[in-house]
Amino acid sequence: MWLRKDQPKRINLLLHIHHLLLCFPQSSLLSMATLSFNTTRMRTPSLPRISRPSSFTKPIKAHLSSSSQTLSKRHRFVSRSLPDTKEETLIIKQEEATEDDDPTSELSYLDPETDAESIKEWELDFCSRPILDSRGKKIWELVVCDASLSLQVTKYFPNNVINSITLKDAIVSITQDLGVPLPEKIRFFRSQMQTIITKACKELAIKEVPSKRCLSLFLWLQERYDTVYTRHPGFQKGSLPLLSLDNPFPMNLPENLFGEKWAFVQLPYSAVREEISDFDEKFVFGATLDLDLLGIDVDENTLIPGLSVASSRAKPLAAWMNGLEVCSIEADSSKGCLILAVGISTRYVYATYKKTPVTTDEAEAWESAKKASGGLHFLAIQDDLDSDDCVGFWLLIDLPPPPV
Repeated sequence: MWLRKDQPKRINLLLHIHHLLLCFPQSSLLSMATLSFNTTRMRTPSLPRISRPSSFTKPIKAHLSSSSQTLSKRHRFVSRSLPDTKEETLIIKQEEATEDDDPTSELSYLDPETDAESIKEWELDFCSRPILDSRGKKIWELVVCDASLSLQVTKYFPNNVINSITLKDAIVSITQDLGVPLPEKIRFFRSQMQTIITKACKELAIKEVPSKRCLSLFLWLQERYDTVYTRHPGFQKGSLPLLSLDNPFPMNLPENLFGEKWAFVQLPYSAVREEISDFDEKFVFGATLDLDLLGIDVDENTLIPGLSVASSRAKPLAAWMNGLEVCSIEADSSKGCLILAVGISTRYVYATYKKTPVTTDEAEAWESAKKASGGLHFLAIQDDLDSDDCVGFWLLIDLPPPPV
């Protein structure tokens, strides 16, 4: 937890590479050529001070490599066969699956220990699969889950019925078959399906949320590719996804998202876990991840890289960021900038810095630390880089897109 200002013992565990001043890409204020490191003020930001042994206070090094003990270990998801009746729900764990499992079956599952009314947000994918039907046409599939995977539904469709009416009817049938209410929100990650999904959601008074923070869905699709699609009799090996994910050129940052100072920082994994354990009590703005569900297996002492952003208007800044579905941050050392990815396909030049051998090494070290921690990183917004408190906190992860 963060120590409060009235606590006598302050252990500074947020570590820095260098402290950058006024580096957000506000062309009206500064050009990139005028930006530089403030070499006269080499300070360690004191934001995350937690009651942990001081042995963790090891500074980040520019020669940090990806050889650290920090590989990400994924959970194997639960495969649930479509029951013959609503009363029969057969649960088969993937690790126990046999070759007799039918890859053509559809799933319809609600965890009996889960309160159906508590499932207010769905993650949804509606897309073609690398599978051909009897007509030689690609099969489409609807995949729905919630973040905890208490809800898991799949349904196949021929390619000639793909429209918002089909999707709306399928959403309604899920609620009727499993006795769950219509969700308040549905997250989806394919920009090409936005029109269909948005129309279906609006007709059902559901808020559609374009977002790549569909992490449970991402991992489940990867699992289904490995254990279901490749075993389907119509599987087409080497078939490319029909609707690939966008990665557009980064745009200029909107004025309301400007910060004033930023710093590369790190926290030990143990501290990150502690932060997210009581996230709701600490932060009004931000987002966290279920690390256990994601199967993150990182040593407790591993340093997780992050970006600390300071602003005299930190609360309004955090509030604006809170509505963006922040996905990830990338340090692009070739262009001397930081890239902020939000929503489905929106990328911003979040900050710039003067390229030197030192700054390039530091940006590359930060990216190496991110890869070494399985893609985990975070964004913290505060009033001042020397503050003990955080206004907003986003735990982020880089995941490869699903292969379908």
